[in-house]
Amino acid sequence: MKTALKTLFVLTLVLGCVAVALAQDKEVTLKGKVTCAKCDLKKQTTCATVIVVKENGKDVVYYLDEKAGKDNHKTICQEAKDGTVTGKVSEKDGKKIITATKVEIK
Repeated sequence: MKTALKTLFVLTLVLGCVAVALAQDKEVTLKGKVTCAKCDLKKQTTCATVIVVKENGKDVVYYLDEKAGKDNHKTICQEAKDGTVTGKVSEKDGKKIITATKVEIK
């Protein structure tokens, strides 16, 4: 019985890890306010393109990857705009990063 429970526990743990790995590779679409992390949000000392979305009643900031950020920054640096960003989300240095495959700014 103990062996069966241990085996079941290990199997559950492995399946949980696989599910998390697959979820991180999933493409998502974020809708919110596209803005500058420096000029608008005062979150850092250099400009960076971000999208701020509401999740569970709180503002969550996702930084656009370097290429998408540079390509879209001029449009939003001095004025935040509504938009959507589609891509894969990851985390680096405590920041949520979206590697964008599509960016639409209204």
